[in-house]
Amino acid sequence: MREEVRRIRELLEQQAYVTDAAVATSLYLAMALAKPLLIEGPAGVGKTEIAKVLAAALSTRLIRLQCYEGLDATTALYEWNYSKQILHIKLQESAPVSVEEKEASIFSEAFLLKRPLLEAITDQTRSPVLLIDEVDRSDEEFEAFLLEVLSEFQITIPEIGSIAATHRPHVVLTSNRSRELSDALRRRCLYLWIDYPPFEKELRIVRARVPSIGEALSSELTRVIQNSRTLGLSKVPGVAETIDWAASLVALNAGHLDIDVVRETMGCFLKDESDQQKFEREISRRFDEMAGSGS
Repeated sequence: MREEVRRIRELLEQQAYVTDAAVATSLYLAMALAKPLLIEGPAGVGKTEIAKVLAAALSTRLIRLQCYEGLDATTALYEWNYSKQILHIKLQESAPVSVEEKEASIFSEAFLLKRPLLEAITDQTRSPVLLIDEVDRSDEEFEAFLLEVLSEFQITIPEIGSIAATHRPHVVLTSNRSRELSDALRRRCLYLWIDYPPFEKELRIVRARVPSIGEALSSELTRVIQNSRTLGLSKVPGVAETIDWAASLVALNAGHLDIDVVRETMGCFLKDESDQQKFEREISRRFDEMAGSGS
């Protein structure tokens, strides 16, 4: 097992995703046990990215279901292509076929609009990675529907019949904890919590994702980000914002940080006006500590 975990970690690292043993072990167990993996943590720490790099590492398809309030089974599963059905009926008006034959022809897979869940179940090539992103934004009714689908990976379309997965997908669910998920959903999943990374790990992430950045600049900006998370901001910058800021500084040909550069580019990692004001009040007083060695 340790060899398999190490291999998964290497595959992720090859996709420039800096990971650790906990993430690699969780992914290995999710695949070995054929169970969904529920990943929770603050926004912007790389939860969604895990599913993306897993699909790339396995050379398989990524199918994404973005959850939102009001999402229902029809939108997530399938719909009938009504306009195509009507056109087909009109074209068959003069054809010598029975009503039953007409119904059978229009309620067939050719007229089915597959949404993410049905796409994942009917993939005929190999097990895809099914990403159910921000599941906490959906409502409890949809969560109950998910339980049914994820338990068997089989659905029933009344006009066609039951459809079971040929290749069971690897399922990753993410949550920012905007609401508490049900115990029933949690019991059906393996669980992984991802927090803001420590300095050394975040520095490795920056250098892996923005390889053209200088060593000194990457250290300075990572320390600024790390310290900004101690200021009690309403929208704490995640790793995604760290990467955006690093790429922006490279685009500006910045060789190091000074107070002016930080002020001019803080919109890359601070996305709230009150947070920017709070950060500006602290920046002069704490800049040496934030951008320096930390000693």
